[in-house]
Amino acid sequence: MTNIDIRDRILDAAEARARRGGYNGFSYRDLAEDVGIKSSSVHYHYPSKPLLAEALMQRYTQRAQERLGVASDVSAEEAVDRVTAMFRDALVQDDRMCLCGLFGAQRDELPPEVAAAVAGFFQYILDYLRTALAGETAFGTPESLLAKLEGALILARSLRSADTFEAAIGWRPARA
Repeated sequence: MTNIDIRDRILDAAEARARRGGYNGFSYRDLAEDVGIKSSSVHYHYPSKPLLAEALMQRYTQRAQERLGVASDVSAEEAVDRVTAMFRDALVQDDRMCLCGLFGAQRDELPPEVAAAVAGFFQYILDYLRTALAGETAFGTPESLLAKLEGALILARSLRSADTFEAAIGWRPARA
């Protein structure tokens, strides 16, 4: 197993645990057990938990960027569909919260660099929507749309109902 494989497996384990229990929902010992390595190996790849969580946020944001594509290349409706599907998939496919939504709710408990990386994810989504919507008002503001999606995700997970997500956002994305 290469160092890159181990780093990815550590991030995978950290993401799975963090999406269940937040920033404080995992330890290096937990991750080592999940990956099948010694906790000292986790420390070797990620010397501190803030560095690990920051890497996790950067990877999460990169995945969103890859999934959403270039905002200027899609219509406003397609951009909203893509962002909505990303949130809906967290619920329907993974039965998980948006990692940044979960960490964002814990902002005061996060190290500054992790809080900044979480804010960076949200800023990316807002910038993506601003570009794609280009003044289109039928979907509301980027801020209202993002808040609606995060809120719908919380409500649907709390009630264990994907239908609640659909009802809360008021429409079904084209990819659903």
